[in-house]
Amino acid sequence: MQLIGWRHLKNYFSTSLWAVPILAIPFAMIATRALHWLDAKTEWTLLGFGVPGAQATLQAVVTASLSFLVFTFGSLLVAIQVASGQLTPRIIATTLLRNDVVRYTVALFMFTLLLAASVLGRTDAKVHQLPLFAAVALGVACFAAFLYLIDSASRLLRPITVLTNVGDGGIAVIKGVYPEPSVGPDITESRRQKLSSPDRVIPHRGTSSIVLSVDISALVDLAKSTGGVIEFVPQVGDFVAVDEPLFNLYGDARSIDADLLHSAVDFGSERTMEQDPTFAFRIVIDIALKALSPAINDPTTAVLAIDQLHRLLRSVGKRHLRTDEIVEAGHLRVIFRTPNWDDFVNLTFSEIRANGAGNLQIVRRLRAMIENLKETLPTHRLRELDKQLSLLDSEVQRLFRYPEELALARVGDSQGLGGRSSRPIEDE
Repeated sequence: MQLIGWRHLKNYFSTSLWAVPILAIPFAMIATRALHWLDAKTEWTLLGFGVPGAQATLQAVVTASLSFLVFTFGSLLVAIQVASGQLTPRIIATTLLRNDVVRYTVALFMFTLLLAASVLGRTDAKVHQLPLFAAVALGVACFAAFLYLIDSASRLLRPITVLTNVGDGGIAVIKGVYPEPSVGPDITESRRQKLSSPDRVIPHRGTSSIVLSVDISALVDLAKSTGGVIEFVPQVGDFVAVDEPLFNLYGDARSIDADLLHSAVDFGSERTMEQDPTFAFRIVIDIALKALSPAINDPTTAVLAIDQLHRLLRSVGKRHLRTDEIVEAGHLRVIFRTPNWDDFVNLTFSEIRANGAGNLQIVRRLRAMIENLKETLPTHRLRELDKQLSLLDSEVQRLFRYPEELALARVGDSQGLGGRSSRPIEDE
C-alpha cells in the first residue's frame, strides 16, 4: 500500500517547479560555510581582490542572479499562458512543469544568489578569496545557463516538441499498463456471470476527485487472503464524487477493512499519465482539435498530432490489452477495467474526423494512418480500422463535391499534402 503514497509524492514533486529551487537554499548555506572553512585552511590568494573590488563584484553577481530569477519566472508565466492557449492547458503539468532544464536552472540562480549574498555579508575588513572565486564562477555559470534556458524554452514550446514529449510519455505508460505483446484476440471467457449482487459496497469518501492510479497487486493480495472478489468500480482517469461506489466486494472479501481498500487508490485534482494509457491520446487529440478550430486554423499542427497518435495506436495494437478480470491460480480475484482496442480506436479517430473531415491534409493523413496500421498490426485489430476507414470514406464523399478534390481526398498521404501518395482509389 505504501507504493501508492510514494507514487503520489513522486508525481507531486515531479510537477512542482518550487521543489528543486527550495532545496538550493540549505545547500547554499552549507556550501558557504564549507568554502569559508576551506579558505581559512588553504589561505587562497588567487584572485587578489581588495575589499572594494570584491564587494562590487559580489554585488554584480547578486544583481545578475536576482534579475535572472525574476525574468525567468515572468517569462515562464507568459509562456504557460501562450502554450496553454495555443495548444492545450493539459500540457502545463505534463510537460512544462516537468522540464528539468527550467527547474535546475532556477535552482542554480537561487543557489548563486544566496551564496553571493552570504559571501558579501562577510566581506568587510577582509576578502575571503576562495568563496569569492566560487561566487564569481557561479555568476559566469548563471549567464551561460540563462542563455541556454532561453534557447531550450524556445524549443520546448514548439508544437512538435510538446507532442513528441507527450508521445514518449504515452508509450511508457502503455508499456507499463500492458506489458505483454499481443498474441491473439484479447477476449477470454468471462467469469463475471457467476457473480451475483455485491455483498458489500465501499463508497468513495473524502473529497470528489479523479482516480490517478491503483495498486492492483495489493488488491489481488487482499482478495486472495479472503478468497473473495474485489471489483474496482471506476476506471483510472474517472471522476469520482463523494459517496459514489468505489469498490464492490463479493463473497468473503466483504470482511476487508475499508481503510485498506482506500489506501490502494491514489486520487488527485486532474488526470496524469501515471497509470492512464488514454490520457496521452487525450492531450494529443486536444492539441489537434485546437489547431483545427476556426480561431487558430493550423491543420499542419494537427497533422503533427496525428503522427503521434499513429505512433501511440501502433504501440497499443501490438500489445495484449488485458481483460478486466484478473485471475490468480485459476480464481477470479479482481475486476479492474482498462480501455480495450475499440476504446483506443474510437478515441483516436472520432473527434478529429468530425472536426477535420473537410480539410484535405487531415483526411489524407488519417487515411495513410489507417492503411499503414492495417498493414502492420495483427489481423484481429483490423475490424475496427476497417470501420474507421468506411466512416472516413463516407465523410469524404459527403464533403468533397469536385471530382478532382474527391480524388485527392481518397488518397493516403503521410504528410497530409505534399508527400508521396498511394494510388488513388478508383470510383466504383
